[in-house]
Amino acid sequence: MQPRTRVAVIAAIISLSILFVGGRFLSAAAQAPTSTQAGAPQTAELILTVGKSTLVDSALPIERVSVGFGEVAEAAVVSPNEILLNGKAAGETTLVVWQRGGSRLVYNVFVNPSHFLADSRLAAIRTEIARELPGQKINLSVESDLIFLRGNAKDLTSADRAMAIASTLGKTVNLLYVDVPEPEAQILLRVRFASVDRSTSTEVGLNLFSTGAGNTIGSATTGQFTSPAVRQDANGQTTVTLSDALNLFLFRRDLNLGATIKALQTKGLLEVLAEPNVLAQNGKVASFLAGGEYPFPMVQGASAAGTGAVTIQFKEYGVRLNFLPTITPRKTIQLQVSPEVSSLDFADGVNISGFQIPALTVRRVDTAVELSDGQSFAIGGLLDNRDTVNFSKIPLIGSIPILGKFFQSKSVQKQNTELIVIVTPELVRPIPAGAPVPEIHYPDKFLAPNSNKDATRTPGIKTTGPAPVTPPVPSIPFEKLIESLRPDPPLAGNGPGTRAIEPMTPSSALSLAPAAGSAAPAGSIKP
Repeated sequence: MQPRTRVAVIAAIISLSILFVGGRFLSAAAQAPTSTQAGAPQTAELILTVGKSTLVDSALPIERVSVGFGEVAEAAVVSPNEILLNGKAAGETTLVVWQRGGSRLVYNVFVNPSHFLADSRLAAIRTEIARELPGQKINLSVESDLIFLRGNAKDLTSADRAMAIASTLGKTVNLLYVDVPEPEAQILLRVRFASVDRSTSTEVGLNLFSTGAGNTIGSATTGQFTSPAVRQDANGQTTVTLSDALNLFLFRRDLNLGATIKALQTKGLLEVLAEPNVLAQNGKVASFLAGGEYPFPMVQGASAAGTGAVTIQFKEYGVRLNFLPTITPRKTIQLQVSPEVSSLDFADGVNISGFQIPALTVRRVDTAVELSDGQSFAIGGLLDNRDTVNFSKIPLIGSIPILGKFFQSKSVQKQNTELIVIVTPELVRPIPAGAPVPEIHYPDKFLAPNSNKDATRTPGIKTTGPAPVTPPVPSIPFEKLIESLRPDPPLAGNGPGTRAIEPMTPSSALSLAPAAGSAAPAGSIKP
């Protein structure tokens, strides 16, 4: 090859090499994601952690820097070609860098939360739970800003304490299991009601009447006791009408003079003794009633015909006891107790459409006390003493010594009532199987049964096998145990107060009113 030709070939090879290398450099410069000329900038990503920093390098001198959200990150120019970027809070923002010559660098900045503080707080809370609840396997975990409490607590108090400690970290989800508690002791309330009601009454009075003594017809009375009515017709015939002969009646036909005398002394004694034993669970209401219910009609509304529907309601009376026991942490028994003794009082009742509706005489006590097992408290001093004296006399003649006694009347009534209530709570457990149970002593024997006793009962343990002593699972979820401890709703129609019956039809309501054309009894209330 000639020297000139050889030189031309070498020059061609060098030119191609220069073009090839220059093309690579131009291509690499065009694909750089963070350096652009004026126009739509391309972006890159920077990932930081709260509390940490990173350096951002720039090939060209930096003229200006901007951070979109300064609460997430902050930027500081530390040299003409370096930026120090600090993470401040978890989040994301944008960093824009203007370079000399008009080019820009754009970064999407992501700041992740620091796990150092969270891990240290989580470790501190775990240490606190282990210190306060030793020996209980309770764990904490954090997922998506939520704290999950898992494990097994021995009782509700431990579960509540673990929940309170874990809640200091933030929103906490309670997934704890709680050991099934043992049966609690039940409370037996022994109550003794003793009531004595004594009454005495003395009535003395005299009514005089004349059918013609001294050619005079008439009567003398103090008005307290009804005197005979003396009348004379047009034929001169005298008629005496006795509405109340009292308890002594005297008449002298030859003197045409008579008298009705009231001389009566009565004594009454009423004794009431009740000794109910009521059993209740801790925190559950129990009640006892030894008495009855009396009905009374209630007229409601009126129809176009002027008749109204009548509802029969029943009001309880007798010896009643309502109480709510609570076992305190001191193993004492706190009692809210309300004993009551009521009886029917027809003297203060009312007449409604000819029906006698009695009133109620009630003695009630509402109190709260705290006792130890077997201690007693007495509610005494419920005394009711009443003296009622009615004195009547005829003016002037009734004030004459000795003779005036015949023109006076007197009624004295005395009542004495005393009530005492003794309450004794005890912690008890059921009678063990096979142990003798209390029985009533019957004065006479019953007829022999005509069927086998085992045929009228549920098959016993020998047939069905013993009931499980241990619970099916050792622990249950926290919320399920809470649900099981909620008080049961009261039995319908079994509580104190008034019980109603469905309204009657208007036709049946008419049967409660007096017959047409008849007047209502005196002192009655018309519907």
